[in-house]
Amino acid sequence: MTTPLDQPAATSDDSVINPDTSMDAVTLHVGDLERMSTYYSDAFAMEPIEERSRGRQVHRVLGRGTTPMMRLVHTPDLPGVDPRASGLFHTAFLFDDQASLAATVYRAAQDPLSRFVGSSDHSVSEAFYFTDPEGNGIELYTDRDRSLWLHARGQIIMDTTFLDPNDFLRRHLTQEALDAGPELAGRVGHVHLQVGDIARAESFYVDALGFEATMKEYPGALFASAGGYHHHVAMNVWNSRGAGPRASTLGLGDVAVTVPGRDDLDALAARLRSRGVVFADDGRSITAHDPWDTQVTVSLPGSTTEDVLAR
Repeated sequence: MTTPLDQPAATSDDSVINPDTSMDAVTLHVGDLERMSTYYSDAFAMEPIEERSRGRQVHRVLGRGTTPMMRLVHTPDLPGVDPRASGLFHTAFLFDDQASLAATVYRAAQDPLSRFVGSSDHSVSEAFYFTDPEGNGIELYTDRDRSLWLHARGQIIMDTTFLDPNDFLRRHLTQEALDAGPELAGRVGHVHLQVGDIARAESFYVDALGFEATMKEYPGALFASAGGYHHHVAMNVWNSRGAGPRASTLGLGDVAVTVPGRDDLDALAARLRSRGVVFADDGRSITAHDPWDTQVTVSLPGSTTEDVLAR
């Protein structure tokens, strides 16, 4: 995560999450492990990093370099993703520059298993959207420099205007970036969720987890972050208003967050306990479930792929 120009010094306010918090590899339950692994490898230049079998399940971590970006868990007996249920809206993969983004967008658009959903200029970022073969949403994006972000009424201004994908590729796609593939850095920048109610989502993700709301005026959605970023998590009711707890299906299995130190986990435990949220603490991570039974794991840094696989 890029350090914001106006990032505050380390805070002792235990009501908010550490400003150096970042997102980690997202877990998806998938019906066809080989097809999905091939798709994420071909379309997004993610390479298999590690694999483990746990009973009948196979867990496979994919990423770029040594950075895990996606954990696929083979669970073929589960029903498919319900687009109107609570769960994942999209996983957003962040790239360092426009050339890296353009190369990944081009790869994804060329893959016959991809469904291109659209592209948008959000003022703070430029983004392209796809759906994977099992119905999981994906965002590919790069941030504008934070000095260009606009603020009003204590919020970061995020807009949605048309971004011409062909023009973007003409201006930024290079053969060098295409040839580099997985050697170019990538990571999970944010996770956008479908929820049943925005107020309840704010109570969990802001009040309990400690993210700070950055945009509350966007219709039907809430955006929140650590350290002044535009958002690490977002929640919307555009397709899922009134949805209840999730059934066991393919799709999102875990939202992973990384905090700098054990003090941050202790502060999180205190917030969760004070709000009556049940959680598990194994010393290096805390796991809790939001009101729609989406699992969120907050861990210490230095997690290896083995740690990711163990979730």
